[in-house]
Amino acid sequence: MPFVAPDLSADLCARLRDAFLTAGYTSDGVIELLGGRAHAALGRGEPEPARRATRDAGTLGTLVRLFLLGDTEPLPAVEAALGDLDEAVAATVVTPDGRAGLDIRPYGDDWWVVADLDSDLRGGAVPADHVLGVGHASINLARATSRRPVGTLLDLGTGCGVQALHAGAHAGSITATDVSTRALALARATFLINELDVELVAGEWFEPVEGRRFDQVVCNPPFVVGPARVDYTYRDSGLDGDGASAMIVRRLPSYLTEGGVGQLLASWVHRGGEDWADRVGSWLPSGVDAWFVQRDIADPPLYVGTWLRDAGIDPRSPEGRAKSAEWLDWFAANDIEGVGFGYVTLRRTDADARVVCEDLRHAFDDPLGPEAARWLDNVAWLRANEKSLPRTTFTVPESVVLEEVSEPGEDGWATVVRRLHRMDGPGWQHEVDEPTARLLAGCRGGLPIEDLLALLEYAYGPVDWESALPIVRDLVLHGMLVPVPS
Repeated sequence: MPFVAPDLSADLCARLRDAFLTAGYTSDGVIELLGGRAHAALGRGEPEPARRATRDAGTLGTLVRLFLLGDTEPLPAVEAALGDLDEAVAATVVTPDGRAGLDIRPYGDDWWVVADLDSDLRGGAVPADHVLGVGHASINLARATSRRPVGTLLDLGTGCGVQALHAGAHAGSITATDVSTRALALARATFLINELDVELVAGEWFEPVEGRRFDQVVCNPPFVVGPARVDYTYRDSGLDGDGASAMIVRRLPSYLTEGGVGQLLASWVHRGGEDWADRVGSWLPSGVDAWFVQRDIADPPLYVGTWLRDAGIDPRSPEGRAKSAEWLDWFAANDIEGVGFGYVTLRRTDADARVVCEDLRHAFDDPLGPEAARWLDNVAWLRANEKSLPRTTFTVPESVVLEEVSEPGEDGWATVVRRLHRMDGPGWQHEVDEPTARLLAGCRGGLPIEDLLALLEYAYGPVDWESALPIVRDLVLHGMLVPVPS
């Protein structure tokens, strides 16, 4: 049975906001109340330390136990925290017996996100029209999104509204769409509580905004790879395999203004004998700069088990075993060896397009959004300065170091690996040979590349000029060489 879409009025959302601020039910307030250890334990799914920390914590303790721990609270205590409960109960914010009916939790800079209770707090599998709350995917996309000011932004498939919420800090106007009536209702509540003005439009994929263009489009789509069916609207597209990701990459650029940027999460299948870069590159229309970053590859058993648990289904249960068998049979029938996952950045351009697909599977802490914006800048710079590249003067940023690995030999230590490592951003690494290392050592902002190559040729013998410039281009793209302003 589908949920009935809740109706949280503007008045109720305003009263919830005031109640949360009064109680200190904010991200910082919750962390301060729980302390580092209890907060970390709660993040691991271990609620008891947090429950102990909320004893004698007044209304804030009530709200934490109610919304974050899923406890049943005495109605007088809930009323003391939220005020009159009649409308809150009618809107399913809380139940008549003192439990949370919706997931309302602090997020980011004094924000709150309204979503459905996850499987842990529900105590069972989620329904088909479940509206996912703040999860790893939505956080990762938010961190991978450029935050430069734009006039218009589209959040395609907004869900509970996380991406649009972030967009409020840098977009002049925001439009959010979703095929799910329930998702739009909860997103509306998220925007009302956070006093954010967003145009909400119902419809499937790009249909609600047909004929419109935006300066930026962000999308956390239902990208799960599997048969053409919809078990859960938040993850399943109804398109076969990686068809949803392919369709969005193919169509999104036509909804961008000239120079507009689209950013999304996507999945792609890995098949034996097929290069994943060729696969995703074939999705692109003409006139699009594209950066595909592969963050992970999951084998079919891991992939299936992860998504079953995400929906609250135990893979060991009869239902879980049946769904696992069916899904794994589909992977085998389609010769799929793995599923890649990552970020896609697109820019509409009337110039010669640049398409780069690369692996970035190591761990790093810095958000990828600034790097995506920098990558687009570097592509534009290279395009404008291609002919003058040999005459350009560069510097190596202080964040770039050269690592060398040596092994003992008859004549002492012999270098076997030279690796450039950028210590900030996504931590790019490039293995380089000795001539390249010497070239970069000379990039101190004094001499252009062609003069440095001439000096190297004079000191060490012939230099392969044809191979030097592609290396320079790659290092510029990854922020390991920075042009000196003329």
